[in-house]
Amino acid sequence: MDGIRIVIDVDGVLPSVILARLAAGSDDTLPLMTDIGGLLESSTRERIEDTKTAPDGTPWAPNRAGTSTLLETGRHLRDSVAYIASAGQVEVGAAWEYAHVHQDGAVIKPKDAARLHFMVGNTPVFARQVTIPARPFVGVSADDEPEIERVTLDWLSGLISGLPGGRP
Repeated sequence: MDGIRIVIDVDGVLPSVILARLAAGSDDTLPLMTDIGGLLESSTRERIEDTKTAPDGTPWAPNRAGTSTLLETGRHLRDSVAYIASAGQVEVGAAWEYAHVHQDGAVIKPKDAARLHFMVGNTPVFARQVTIPARPFVGVSADDEPEIERVTLDWLSGLISGLPGGRP
């Protein structure tokens, strides 16, 4: 699983007494992880609704119907995007049963017939198999990184300002 590790080197920046108190008070990172989770959930939904790109910026392959990719079927995917935060990590994903097909791609073959049969708009289509290209929507984008840094610095600033002798 891909991830992010946040390391902030404050050696020589903060007085050692404030640094010691900061380290002691930083055990409750759940608020930070919750903020990061909310940011990444929002970013994931934006990819599905608007940008139509993978987290690495690669545009998604268009669909055959020429409709809004990953948003046509009742918004099931977008509405199932959520995060789970704990003190040590954040997980972002989608609970919709077909989310993995869109994230990773898939090949669909008929089970009990020679061909698949489905409609694209008003046109019937018969196929031996259908390849659904990967359209990754979950992940951390280059645009997410400075936002995560901003949220983390805000959290650290709040810790420092709450310490005796900390800045207001």
